[in-house]
Amino acid sequence: MSSAMITADLVDLELDRSADTKEAAARALAARMVDLGRVTDLDGFLADVAAREALMPTGLDGGIGIPHCRSAHVTEPTLAFGRSANGIDFGAPDGPADLVFLIAAPAGADDAHLTILSALARRLMNEEFTSALRTASDAEAVAALIRGEQPESTSESLPEGEGAGEGAPAPVPFRVVAVTSCPTGIAHTYMAAESLERAAHEAGVELTVETQGSAGFTRLTPETVAAADAVILAHDVPVRDKPRFAGKPTVDVGVKAAIGRPAELLAEARAKAARGDVTAPAGPTPVEGAGDSGDSYGTKLRKWLMSGVSYMVPFVAAGGLLIALGFAIGGWKIDKAPSVAEHFVWSDHTSWAALLFQTGGLAFAFLVPVLAGYIAYGMADRPGLVPGFVGGSVAVTIDAGFLGGLAAGLLAGAVVLAIQRVPIPAVLRGLMPVVVIPLISAAVVGFLMFLVVGKPIASLQSALTDWLEGLTGTNAVILGVVLGLMMCFDLGGPLNKVAYAFAVGGLAHPTDGSLKVMAAAMAAGMVPPLAMALATTVRGRLFTRAERENGKAAWFLGASFITEGAIPFAAADPLRVIPASMAGGAVTGALSMVFGCTLRAPHGGVFVVPLIGQPLLYLVAIAAGVGVSTAAVVLLKGARKSAGPEDGGGTGAGGAKDAAAPGDGRVPVVA
Repeated sequence: MSSAMITADLVDLELDRSADTKEAAARALAARMVDLGRVTDLDGFLADVAAREALMPTGLDGGIGIPHCRSAHVTEPTLAFGRSANGIDFGAPDGPADLVFLIAAPAGADDAHLTILSALARRLMNEEFTSALRTASDAEAVAALIRGEQPESTSESLPEGEGAGEGAPAPVPFRVVAVTSCPTGIAHTYMAAESLERAAHEAGVELTVETQGSAGFTRLTPETVAAADAVILAHDVPVRDKPRFAGKPTVDVGVKAAIGRPAELLAEARAKAARGDVTAPAGPTPVEGAGDSGDSYGTKLRKWLMSGVSYMVPFVAAGGLLIALGFAIGGWKIDKAPSVAEHFVWSDHTSWAALLFQTGGLAFAFLVPVLAGYIAYGMADRPGLVPGFVGGSVAVTIDAGFLGGLAAGLLAGAVVLAIQRVPIPAVLRGLMPVVVIPLISAAVVGFLMFLVVGKPIASLQSALTDWLEGLTGTNAVILGVVLGLMMCFDLGGPLNKVAYAFAVGGLAHPTDGSLKVMAAAMAAGMVPPLAMALATTVRGRLFTRAERENGKAAWFLGASFITEGAIPFAAADPLRVIPASMAGGAVTGALSMVFGCTLRAPHGGVFVVPLIGQPLLYLVAIAAGVGVSTAAVVLLKGARKSAGPEDGGGTGAGGAKDAAAPGDGRVPVVA
């Protein structure tokens, strides 16, 4: 503990004389800080203390109150201590506190100072330390004890190797990883960690704790998480990177539970592990999955792009379906209707159709800005949103389209990451996320998009659109084949999304050609899951038991235009499933164009047949493609030498039997 952190002038051993409530106690101790020049505005600082107290009471079991906050009115990290004979209520379950610590941290406190504060929080879990504070006779002795100048009779460090006989083989320990975090990350975060560590030592549990506090965030290594038998999350704010722990037995509690009953939490974690009670698998959010240090640049780029697409697709679906419903109710000329804000007749169905169409058009207008904004979000977290949305809006303004959105998102994320690497004085850190980063990044991205890269991208987008639109005449079959191949190549991956985004882009200003493109794209995207479902039905012995179960679900997924329904099959046997899917997709795309089928909805599968032009021929095109893919995958799988029995013991792509893969756990992975 630094000697500057607390002195005898910051110790009040008779706090009862001036305070009988937590507000009065905080004022009495804060007044000492003001007298020493550590706090510049008493009332402003106390308002920050009260705001922190409103989030969660700061009383702890064992007669301890630890009000604390980070405040702009604090000049340097400071600790004041008060001792109350009668006790002061800080909201602890076991009653009033006789030991009161007021911790004041500057708004821009550096990691070293915050680490010192966390060290005190850990020491408060030592009964010898708190007993010494209760019996100390003068203020100087208390200050010295808190500074660590008078060692307690029991060492703070945990003993090592206690009770282990020399030469005896060490049993495999029960391994637990834990995360602790409180709203301000100063006290409870580290006290919870210390409490869990002591309880784990007593129980013979191997524990690794990640403290997500103000002193820094050192991430648990993937190897440590993978080796853990259970997880304890003790937090009052959201746990960062929480999906890391999916599939593990997890105890999820408030931070105070880890301080007050750590042994119970460890016992609960052990019991859950014994029962096999695990959390449901959940994929990380784009930000949480985009920055893994072991990823190659290509992998990171794919994740960034897919993060933008994942947020864009709901706007596409909502806007596109609303536009389609507007056309279905109001006819082909509904796009010429006046604004419903100026003219709306409640009893006229065309007014309602216009309302749907215009609302859908507004939702559609967010497509490119959302794409760009969330690509930047995937790269740089929330600071990337402002320049990303600004860059995406510029792309719309200069007609750079989908490609412009991609470029704007990548530029915005790169600019924010570059700004964050610049050393910033501590006094400016609070302004960075609110003022500095949005201002500079938006200005830079706007400049680049308007004057440097935007116009060339707009020209490229226009050329690409003209080329594809040109294929809708005599070369319609070629366009259908190209779309079919792209939709089925990576089964919902980047290439699939490029083809899909091109198709839905034409729905905002529909022409006969753009409606045919949309129809061909959706028809081809339905083929892979439907073909796999049919193949598992007609030749089930060629598939594993898990694949046959997935085939049942693939019927509905395919009919709903969810191409990802074929991913489990492609992940297990990509060299056979993907070529077969592409063959069927190409046939369906070509036939859809030949038949002149049109579609005004961007999603929905067979459930939007009323919005399809030439619906019977459209279904024929899909059936033909499914037949081709089914025949191809059956022939390819049948040609290989099977190493397993036909009654469910078939093998996957690598020849591993079902018994060798517990639960048939082939994890779907988007290419």
